[in-house]
Amino acid sequence: MRKFNIRKVLDGLTAGSSSASQQPQPQQHTPGNREPEIQETLQSEHFQLCKTVRHGFPYQPSALAFDPVQKILAVGTQTGALRLFGRPGVECYCQHDSGAAVIQLQFLINEGALVSALADDTLHLWNLRQKRPAILHSLKFCRERVTFCHLPFQSKWLYVGTERGNIHIVNVESFTLSGYVIMWNKAIELSSKSHPGPIVHISDNPMDEGKLLIGFESGTVVLWDLKSKKGDYRYTYDEAIHSVAWHHEGKQFICSHSDGTLTIWNVRSPAKPVQTITPHGKQLKDGKKPEPCKPILKVEFKTSRSGEPFIILSGGLSYDTVGRRPCLTVMHGKSTAVLEMDYSIVDFLTLCETPYANDFQEPYAVVVLLEKDLVLIDLAQNGYPIFENPYPLSIHESPVTCCEYFADCPVDLIPALYSVGARQKRQGYSKKEWPINGGNWGLGAQSYPEIIITGHADGSIKFWDASAITLQVLYKLKTAKVFEKSRNKDDKPNTDIVDEDPYAIQIISWCPESRMLCIAGVSAHVIIYRFSKQEVIIEVIPMLEVRLLYEINDVESPEGEQAPPLSTPVGAASPQPIPPQSHPSTSSSSSDGLRDNVPCLKVKSSPLKQSPGYQAELVIQLVWVGGEPPQQITSLAVNSSYGLVVFGNCNGIAIVDYLQKAVLLNLGTIELYGSNDPYRREPRSPRKSRQPSGAGLCDINEGTVVPEDRCKSPTSDVKDNSFSRSRSSSVTSIDKESREAISALHFCETFTRKADSSPSPCLWVGTTLGTVLVIALNLPPGGEQRLLQPVIVSPSGTVLRLKGGILRMAFLDTTGCLMPPAYESWREHNVPEEKDEKEKLKKKRPVSVSPSSSQEISENQYAVICSEKQAKVIALPTQNCAYKQNITETSFVLRGDIVALSNSICLACFCANGHIMTFSLPSLRPLLDVYYLPLTNMRIARTFCFTNNGQALYLVSPTEIQRLTYSQETCENLQEMLGELFTPVETPEAPNRGFFKGLFGGGAQSLDREELFGESSSGKASRSLAQHIPGPGGIEGVKGAASGVVGELARARLALDERGQKLGDLEERTTAMLSSADSFSKHAHEMMLKYKDKKWYQF
Repeated sequence: MRKFNIRKVLDGLTAGSSSASQQPQPQQHTPGNREPEIQETLQSEHFQLCKTVRHGFPYQPSALAFDPVQKILAVGTQTGALRLFGRPGVECYCQHDSGAAVIQLQFLINEGALVSALADDTLHLWNLRQKRPAILHSLKFCRERVTFCHLPFQSKWLYVGTERGNIHIVNVESFTLSGYVIMWNKAIELSSKSHPGPIVHISDNPMDEGKLLIGFESGTVVLWDLKSKKGDYRYTYDEAIHSVAWHHEGKQFICSHSDGTLTIWNVRSPAKPVQTITPHGKQLKDGKKPEPCKPILKVEFKTSRSGEPFIILSGGLSYDTVGRRPCLTVMHGKSTAVLEMDYSIVDFLTLCETPYANDFQEPYAVVVLLEKDLVLIDLAQNGYPIFENPYPLSIHESPVTCCEYFADCPVDLIPALYSVGARQKRQGYSKKEWPINGGNWGLGAQSYPEIIITGHADGSIKFWDASAITLQVLYKLKTAKVFEKSRNKDDKPNTDIVDEDPYAIQIISWCPESRMLCIAGVSAHVIIYRFSKQEVIIEVIPMLEVRLLYEINDVESPEGEQAPPLSTPVGAASPQPIPPQSHPSTSSSSSDGLRDNVPCLKVKSSPLKQSPGYQAELVIQLVWVGGEPPQQITSLAVNSSYGLVVFGNCNGIAIVDYLQKAVLLNLGTIELYGSNDPYRREPRSPRKSRQPSGAGLCDINEGTVVPEDRCKSPTSDVKDNSFSRSRSSSVTSIDKESREAISALHFCETFTRKADSSPSPCLWVGTTLGTVLVIALNLPPGGEQRLLQPVIVSPSGTVLRLKGGILRMAFLDTTGCLMPPAYESWREHNVPEEKDEKEKLKKKRPVSVSPSSSQEISENQYAVICSEKQAKVIALPTQNCAYKQNITETSFVLRGDIVALSNSICLACFCANGHIMTFSLPSLRPLLDVYYLPLTNMRIARTFCFTNNGQALYLVSPTEIQRLTYSQETCENLQEMLGELFTPVETPEAPNRGFFKGLFGGGAQSLDREELFGESSSGKASRSLAQHIPGPGGIEGVKGAASGVVGELARARLALDERGQKLGDLEERTTAMLSSADSFSKHAHEMMLKYKDKKWYQF
């Protein structure tokens, strides 16, 4: 463990210097010249970066599969992602390296394995018997494009159809091709003069595995006899085929076509269909054909012992239903139900009681994969209600605009949010349990509460329980409720700043201890919320309007030329607190017809019922000034102990007392400096151009503000200009940009000025030009007096400088512990108080008390300041730079957070060049620097955040949150925390053939596929046809994942692997693979011989 001595340095000599070698300076009156020591416990071995879990709806889904025995659902996407869902809380994300779209997924039912077919003509075998599934084998087709796959239940031979109309057969155990090929010309023979098109369907007859039904896109269907290698029957229809489904008795099948028709065929009558149905076609008189409809993209034919069969289809609506939403149609006997969906249907599957195709299916639900949702329909209940979805798939219900992450929250928070959120639940769901319930939960070692808050484009805010790597929505708050909705399109007061989404959330400031919530929205509005368990009705929503102006004239003053000493409490241009009535709420146009003093949104004038949960305490809006809309808010902070909220933009800063509902300070950024302004400001252009709708993320780019908005220095005589120029060499970006936005705000109790002997409440303000300014807060006593006496706020004159815009500030005590801002613990404010009147006076201000603090008059502190370019640790009250670290020269920091980890603290940064870095505190030693992910879009920049205990997250796609950890301990425990996808389950018994069927040969016919497709009978496949690629899946699932026979062996190996006892070298692995393969083939052959010659009565 390294110790850092903080040497005593003479005040004044080193104050101007800020080299990294400097040591912090303790205050001058340390008794006996004792040198404080701060022991740093964090070392680089405490850090490791890895992804933990991905939550949310799979972005751009493209394929769906279900294992009816394991009860696991798989979804593939257009970006090559694979998401697996079991019981609520069991989820898994995998990624194909190529990033090619997943076109089809096939489970090896009850084997713990899955085959994926990709758009780049590769097939992959995934082993699901390990917590992080991995690819065991891949097969790349070189000469043909894969269009359809089919794997019969309990078979190891996968049929692969191609664009050329051929069918190849893959052994899923070895992932090699059989020499047996069904060529398209042999299949169709003379039934068609032209090429029949790609393969769109393959399935075996439920009653005879030796007969394969092959569907070609053009409309031809062939029943192929695998043994005699010829087509038994050919069925032709003059409309393209999209899908085919069997009746379980194997005597009929149904096809869906591109003209919106369904054709039902008898297997032995290939001449014409038995029945043609147009589910959504208008039946014309005179027996004419119905009008054509849109294609039926998929059909399923499911039977039930107790009643009529179900025919379920997607698509097929008539062309004149313009604007109608996508539909799933359920035909059951004579009833037809049309179920409208919110998004277009990607795929659907009917969930059935049996995995056997030759038995009554007994369908109980339909899972529908939509473009942006997953819906499960209960087929057994009248009206087909949907199941309540337990997965966190609604993150993107409205696009996410910002998010915050809080680990280690107060323990009573999640139950409190859950109880108010439970009242928001919708009614009318199915009464049954969610049927996708496979897998087992992991054993979470982490027990601390975690909360994620997402802000959305429609003004809603969602609170999520994110404890122990799961995610569950707790509560939803709609902030737009406090505003009037514009009735018609002509009346659109809310499109002043943005063209759409006027209520979109930009910044969230939340105090978990006091439960105070403050949001800033895109229309330059701020809303403060209190948490209450009581319902209240407020007659008038409290409202303040603030005129944040950027006018140089306001700060010109005669004494502006002389720079006052830095310690003066009020600079030359620092006004006294502004009473709120100086901003009358009159919406008017100024004399020249320009909009003036008008907010962007109209607050509701009627009484507002506020349900239990978050209730609006105060709405603050910036107003138009002289025909210019207000600038969007760039920074926001709330403090429950002081009763204050502060926000700023590129015009200036406003401090509001939300208890007294009064504006305390309203200053342009330049005015904060007083006469200490180091910049030469040039005159600004008369008009500000209208902002595009995504603006307001000033702290994301280095060039933070619009170039035309320049302004002149308040004191522009010759003397001052020479001062500006002399300073310009040492100050960055003077000429580049002079519109300075507020980019960071932090309430704290610390030393405001150099001469201070004790800490006092203050506000630290960071700007996009790298300046930190301090505002002193003079608070009245608590209790009644707090509501009667004014809060006095005044700029202190303290100015600190860093390179790059300021992102984050925090304070450490003399022992290096983090000092959180003061807060007042939550209490129910809607209940009249009686006996706890005394409690009102007590403010809870937790400060990490150091052991020596009682002996000394006052302790020194450290301010930690992180900017886009560097971090500094400043000793207080001396304001000397103790440590400095240049984080990046060529890029810039997007997010910096001071976080707790392993009973210590560190600074965590995410750079635009994709690096994640951590630094020790206070010495800023680099501890971690990993290239993780380049900034590919603004969404990542807007949503990336670090929190305590080594957790971080960002929005990886518009619908998904990716969580990661930078803690080595969490990485080690991750394996335990992840859920198990595969659980040993007995395969249901095969259906009984019945006495007469056995006697007269009417039951299911089995087929020795090994004999047909094995190398001995069909020879080897052409080497140039496909290339086998061994996967990185490791030994855990070798062969066992592809065959139930050696499943126990696979489980034993998996257990070994998870205990870290990895099996030796490559030779051992190869032998194990071969012996496992041999054992399977011998065992399978023995099984076949055992049953081959038995009569029906011997089974």
